[in-house]
Amino acid sequence: MSDPVIVATGANVASVAYALERLGAHAELTADPERIARASHVILPGVGAAAEAMRQLRAANLDRLIPSLTQPVLGICLGLQLLCEGSDEGGTQCLGILSGRARRLESAPGRAVPHMGWNTLTSSKPHRLLAGIASGAYAYFVHSYVVPPGPATSATCDYGGAFTAAASRGNFHGVQFHPERSATVGARLLGNFLALGAWHGTDTGH
Repeated sequence: MSDPVIVATGANVASVAYALERLGAHAELTADPERIARASHVILPGVGAAAEAMRQLRAANLDRLIPSLTQPVLGICLGLQLLCEGSDEGGTQCLGILSGRARRLESAPGRAVPHMGWNTLTSSKPHRLLAGIASGAYAYFVHSYVVPPGPATSATCDYGGAFTAAASRGNFHGVQFHPERSATVGARLLGNFLALGAWHGTDTGH
């Protein structure tokens, strides 16, 4: 396998690439299935709408490829939601790797949508992706949709109710926050991700 790749979904991924470079990893931006298939690690970013992101994945036949990958895969923000079964945003069918469906946050006095800014992580079960990140650590969020906690959830965040902040099933991982904007916590998570090897287990996350 070669170096990590960032899947081209139309999102602004420069900050993700820079964060990886600071860790000594050069990640190519690509939508080429062959390049993605031989990458050491795959990052699925997300900024924008679920329906458009899935349209781009389908157009490149990545909706079929991504679920078959055995190397570590990390979905960021919308990328986490794309790993799930679907999203209420546009009634979108997603990749179906993680259980659950993304729903829109409800606004309330003093609780604007999108949820934007620093918020705390609460660990729900240990996972190597979160090694060295204490429960109560702060991460940076920008999102309007959330995935309810489920079997794969390893950390939650609270914004008018608990939602999945990090989840893992086998070699597939997702975080609702932006590690590239989350200072030392984000750098630690990305470093942990790069240290993960290919998956050969049987964990279903269900």
